[in-house]
Amino acid sequence: MKTSIPGDGSMLESRIIAAQSDDSYIERMRFEGDILSDVDIARIEFESVQFIQCQFSKCDFSKASFYNSVFDNCNFANCIFMESYWKGSRILTCKGDGSNFSKSHMKETFLADGSFRYADFSSSLMENCSIRDCNFTEAFLSEIRLKKPTLKAVNFAGADFFKTLLKGIDLSDCIIDGITVSDTRNELRGAIVNAGQAIELAARVLGIKIV
Repeated sequence: MKTSIPGDGSMLESRIIAAQSDDSYIERMRFEGDILSDVDIARIEFESVQFIQCQFSKCDFSKASFYNSVFDNCNFANCIFMESYWKGSRILTCKGDGSNFSKSHMKETFLADGSFRYADFSSSLMENCSIRDCNFTEAFLSEIRLKKPTLKAVNFAGADFFKTLLKGIDLSDCIIDGITVSDTRNELRGAIVNAGQAIELAARVLGIKIV
């Protein structure tokens, strides 16, 4: 696999410019320690690309595609990934607080040990994805379609699940304190929760406080 020279991000940025100019894609490359700021990375296709300890500031990945690619120990907080497509990829130990993944499509993708506080995943589709040990505190998860997800030790405290149907979704190993749903609470119908979560949810429905 080809590799970039770690440091100022010049190799990665040059590859991005080349891909944009000839409408091609970036494949089988490893970028380590690269730093990019205010770069337009929209609509680029990444195939078997590794991003290791890279930092992205105010970058726009809108409509970008990631196939069998890896983000490992990267920081892309507050970056834009609207309408991006992911298949067979991994996002490991990354910081994505405040990032915008709205209307994105993730398929067979693995997220682990990451922070996505206040991130926007609204109107996204997740198919056969696995999320483990991630922080989605106060994230926007409204109108998401979840198909056979695996959720382990995920912190959804204060997250917005408005119009996201959770029927058959196993939330028993997750933190769901203070999540936002509609007045009818249809989102929670058929969700799988543990006994403690069930008591808390029932108390909210009844308007009582547990001490």
